[in-house]
Amino acid sequence: MSSLSRELVFLILQFLEEEKFRDTVHKLEQESGLFFHVKYFEEKILAGEWDEVEKYLSGFTKVDDNRYSMKIFFEIRKQKYLEALDRHDKVRAVEILVNDLKAFSSFNEDLYKEITHLLTLNNFRENEQLSKYGDTKSARNIMLVELKKLIEANPLFRDKLIFPSFKTSRLRTLINQSLNWQHQLCKNPRPNPDIKTLFIDHSCSPTNGSRAPTPVNLPVAAVAKPSSYAPLGAHVGPFTPAPAASNVNALAGWMINGNPSTSSQLPVVAASSLSGPPNQVSVLKHPRTPNALGMMDYQNNDHEQLMKRLRTAQSVDEVTYPAPPQQASCLLDDLPRAVVCTLHQGSTVTSMDFHPSLHSLLAVGCANGEISLWEAGLRERLISKPFKIWNISACSVLFQAAILKDSSISINRVSWSADGNFIGVAFTKHLIHLYVYQAPNDLQQRLEIDAHVGGVNDLTFSNPNKQLCIVTCGDDKLIKVWDLTGKKLFNFEGHGAPVYSICPHQKENIQFIFSTSVDGKIKAWLYDDMGSRVDYDAPGQWCTTMLYSADGSRLFSCGTSKDGDSFLVEWNESEGTLKRTYSGFRKKSAGIVQFDTTKGRFLAAGEDNQIKFWDMDNVNVLTSTDAEGGLPSLPCLRFNKEGNLLAVTTADGGLKVLANSNGIKYLRAIEARSYEACKTPFETKVPGSSVVANISPLINKIEHMDRSSPAGLPPSLSGVDSMRIERKRSLDDVSDKSKGWESTEIVDPVQCRTVTMPDNMDPTNKVARLLYTNSGVGLLALGSKGIQRLWKWSRNELNPSGKATASVVPQHWQPNSGLLMNNDVPDNYEVAVPCIALSKNDSYVMSACGGKISLFNMMTFKVMATFMSPPPISTFLAFHPQDNNIIAIGMEDSTIHIYNVRVDEVKSKLKGHQKHITGLAFSAQLNILVSSGADAQLFFWSIDSWDKKKSISIQMPAGNAAVGDTRVQFHIDQVNLLVCHETQLAIYDASKMELIRQWVPQNGLFGSISSATYSCNSQLVYAAFTDGNIGVFDADTLRLRCRIASSAYLHQTTLNSQNVYPIVVTAHPQEPNQFAIGLSDGSIKVIEPRECDARWGIKAHVDSGLQNGRTASPSTTK
Repeated sequence: MSSLSRELVFLILQFLEEEKFRDTVHKLEQESGLFFHVKYFEEKILAGEWDEVEKYLSGFTKVDDNRYSMKIFFEIRKQKYLEALDRHDKVRAVEILVNDLKAFSSFNEDLYKEITHLLTLNNFRENEQLSKYGDTKSARNIMLVELKKLIEANPLFRDKLIFPSFKTSRLRTLINQSLNWQHQLCKNPRPNPDIKTLFIDHSCSPTNGSRAPTPVNLPVAAVAKPSSYAPLGAHVGPFTPAPAASNVNALAGWMINGNPSTSSQLPVVAASSLSGPPNQVSVLKHPRTPNALGMMDYQNNDHEQLMKRLRTAQSVDEVTYPAPPQQASCLLDDLPRAVVCTLHQGSTVTSMDFHPSLHSLLAVGCANGEISLWEAGLRERLISKPFKIWNISACSVLFQAAILKDSSISINRVSWSADGNFIGVAFTKHLIHLYVYQAPNDLQQRLEIDAHVGGVNDLTFSNPNKQLCIVTCGDDKLIKVWDLTGKKLFNFEGHGAPVYSICPHQKENIQFIFSTSVDGKIKAWLYDDMGSRVDYDAPGQWCTTMLYSADGSRLFSCGTSKDGDSFLVEWNESEGTLKRTYSGFRKKSAGIVQFDTTKGRFLAAGEDNQIKFWDMDNVNVLTSTDAEGGLPSLPCLRFNKEGNLLAVTTADGGLKVLANSNGIKYLRAIEARSYEACKTPFETKVPGSSVVANISPLINKIEHMDRSSPAGLPPSLSGVDSMRIERKRSLDDVSDKSKGWESTEIVDPVQCRTVTMPDNMDPTNKVARLLYTNSGVGLLALGSKGIQRLWKWSRNELNPSGKATASVVPQHWQPNSGLLMNNDVPDNYEVAVPCIALSKNDSYVMSACGGKISLFNMMTFKVMATFMSPPPISTFLAFHPQDNNIIAIGMEDSTIHIYNVRVDEVKSKLKGHQKHITGLAFSAQLNILVSSGADAQLFFWSIDSWDKKKSISIQMPAGNAAVGDTRVQFHIDQVNLLVCHETQLAIYDASKMELIRQWVPQNGLFGSISSATYSCNSQLVYAAFTDGNIGVFDADTLRLRCRIASSAYLHQTTLNSQNVYPIVVTAHPQEPNQFAIGLSDGSIKVIEPRECDARWGIKAHVDSGLQNGRTASPSTTK
């Protein structure tokens, strides 16, 4: 159903409710499935009208739609059954048991048997679980509370529990407006037309002589509930007027419909000081007076031309509904939802803005007054500027007194100019700073202005008369416009409260500024001294931000009321009215919701520790993401201009960058070129380094990317000869140029940083599984004896981020109770296969070691639940990507169980492997589960139906049998799949289910592969070998970039005494160059490059392909 069709249904629902057609209202709610009337549902539950309850529910969900729906229907039917038993109506109880409850027996046969057993009891309260069952009324109320929780949690009811907000009698109003318009178009309008039907268009019969149009007086029996008609002038906007008048409608429409309560007469619009076509200025020059119909009468020829065009124009509201939107999956592909990196700022981020043409260059403002520039493609902070006052003597006495009393200061806004040459910074006390951006590591101070008394709440740039200006607003209720020398050009007064935000815009040659204040008022200003042209109330009547779509054609606002209610709306610019109100804000907010727009297509807002996305043409939430956790309750967010990257703040004083597939390719291209630009054996992470400087001219050209190129690379990169890449070449081709490069070798402890986990040397309890916590502050290990241990890094002077690092020794962490996380382990634990999975929010961990699966609380280490008793033994665990209550469990008997924790049941059993399961990986992008087994096979399963899509055997090197543990892991793009077997590393395209690339041990790395993993940004692959070596590979080409010998991380005595090697390797979730290994002697180490190296590097170019008589290590590709 199209967006307008949905809105029409809501209008009809409102009309039926107002006319008290109650039964019809609920019938339409059920049949349309658009609005679930919770109060009506409550009434029917409490009245025990079970048939009507299920009938109403059936319009929104079916029993087997999902676990929430199943639970809802089960609770209703169970209550109906218990009430029949309570009435001693066993005949009816048997009917319910057979006809209604039997459907659930296939999901939980034991429960069905227990329910059936209740028939044999004189009083079902004899059952221990039902002993507290009271009377019917109390039981229904208790059940109703549970049902409401299930409905709110059920995704099928999302955005269907709140009726859209719009004015009463809206349908009547629209009909009245239509009749007024029809009457206006009459060739011979009569003073008192007699309208008797809505079935045909109104037209006055001819009379002698033409009369001026007058308001339509509808018969009382018709639809004339509103006491007055909307002025026809308000409906000029939806039509296509003459080009000369098109600019007027955008702002004049708001002027026509200004709040009557705020002014006793309509404002006079003065001529703009900006140059424009004469007819535009004349329309704004002349005063207007209302005519008999309430329509503004422009006293010039333009008005006549406008009306002539309007008589023949077609209303946008009357055109056919738009074609149905694209499939949701296509829309989702365009949204940046994959977390590609986490950047640690060190202070709460308060404002962000991407460079307008260097699409991965991000300016960040912080609560401590610091401004930083980050290059997301390199995951590096290029420059940081702590707050300081540039010239205290030039500041006002008020500011000097305020800063002397309290020296703390924060950034309210950081903003790039449209040409990318300037950065403006607005502070919480008086000041604004203007920087000139010249190079990646060069921000020059340009201007400091004591701009407002109190806080400067917003700052942006505009171009009146093609002159770049700074626009600011503040606590002093003023809006000010400055030139780049600091001269004040305009001072707009009129708000009665601090001005919260500003939104400059241009419609052809008319330039204006929207502003909002904390009392909920919206005003509009031309660049003159004639005062505000508009006075409107923003939804919520508190703090509101206004933004235009990328193409400037659509206007949106987002704000929050003092009560915590949030509003995201689109405005009808030509009328100054709300066009649509978006739903999806789920709870009261303790602060102000932030939002952004992109591509003229999507909206995003941060709320409830999530990012929520909307299609601009649909009021319902399109999708949401928690960005892998760690977001604050109201995150700040910002799209880049291409819409392929999205920055969002984190709760720990940092930010995450999310990307779509194009964004991932874009960042890959930047990083790939940064390696090519490297001219020294080790890259150095120093502000102003040549690596960053060398890629600057490249980045400057990226906005001209050839979109048909797989990597989105520019057709020409003139000026950087060593990085010239032909059009339509992939990143693989870029990497192929590195054939003349030789990988680095790290053999000495001084060449890298390592730290060993304390209290963990136990050769009998080898580390079988190793995980970083998702927050990046801890390391979790599962030993072969089933004991789990946790290490945490603390935030201190040596480690201000509090994240895992090889520079600081962490603490072996335990709760005060001293509990250990001990799994259920059989006597012959040596043959068990330990497995582990961690929840996204780090709140609990699930693991097994030959016995039951245990669910541990990560704070208390207490066992919350155990399930899935062997046989068979669990060998691998993986959480469903959309639902933490669903787990895929690989088994020793080669099956895969899809288990629902909430209802404690196995939903499906997947069969096909010949040996035990050794790996499971979900792709939400492709909607598949990939499994691997000790039979060296890969199976691809549909998440929707759990049907097998395909199975393939991995391609074994000559002379090797197709056996052995195989592990799988998805690339961050959710399409490429890393497959690790003792004989090889391989990359598969999971969308095509075919091999792309393969590497086999060679040239210094001859041991069997014990473990491998992607880095957090999927740019690297870390592989551990049974000979003690660790290989760092390029993830795209599987070319070896760095070999780390065991001598670099093991003590000499250990090297001499025994064969110690890494059993498992895991990558830090935010630091792409950090990984941890679990060793065969029970020890665990975290390894990173030296601080001066920053990343695992590549040696300098070797023309002959030879260095020291040895060739570089190629990969074997297929």
